[in-house]
Amino acid sequence: MSKDPYLYQFEYPIRIADCPTDPPKDVHEKDLEDITKDLAKELGKLNNVFMAEKKHSILVVLQGMDASGKDGAVENVFHYCTPANIRTYSFKKPTEVEFAHDFLWRVHQQCPAKGEIGVFIRSHYEDVLIQRVHGWIDEKRVKDRMDAINAFERLLEFDNNTLIFKFFLNISYEQQEIELKQREAERDKMWKHNPGDWKERERWSDYMRCYEDVLNNSAIPWTIVPVDKRWYRDYVITKTIVDKLSTLSMEYPGLPKGL
Repeated sequence: MSKDPYLYQFEYPIRIADCPTDPPKDVHEKDLEDITKDLAKELGKLNNVFMAEKKHSILVVLQGMDASGKDGAVENVFHYCTPANIRTYSFKKPTEVEFAHDFLWRVHQQCPAKGEIGVFIRSHYEDVLIQRVHGWIDEKRVKDRMDAINAFERLLEFDNNTLIFKFFLNISYEQQEIELKQREAERDKMWKHNPGDWKERERWSDYMRCYEDVLNNSAIPWTIVPVDKRWYRDYVITKTIVDKLSTLSMEYPGLPKGL
């Protein structure tokens, strides 16, 4: 298979400082506008067969700093998919009940069944990111949790035929400031404003260090998505999912036997 000329090729180990946040210089929005729309429509068609066949489940993990465009990605990438088949969930501070269990207990309950697409807008990786950045867990616990996450994701793969897509939404420090200021100034974005986002921004270098560890120590590799231009984000995510689903040779099931 030839390489996509619109996509970057990343090599491990990943160093986030070397990863672009903008599209390739010779790629412009007009180049990808129609292609991305066609890909989104194709994803809608593939989703219908996927939903009817019920042989696989899909888990999409979106991780990135505040204002990296997680909500917008869901809206645009799955625009032509049957809404009833897309289930999104965002992991926030655990409740008392969740704290009383292991850290993956609440995650397993939100995983998609066969025929479903589950999207984690922030995910189980929060437990080795924000908790590590703030020093709420020690380094041994971080390693143990990463081992548990890798085992958990492999379980989903082999025991439920789950296709796991993990996207790191790579926003620049400068673009994040622009996005956060827009939330304070633009009426239709004010509902997203959270003063705590500015406090977390002060820990940017710590977050990048922790994200780097996650990217380099995950058994299932991540797709690094430059998101300073949202149209390029949509292309990369949609293209990645469509390419994988197109290899499954899915088909609509016939009538049940005996009918």
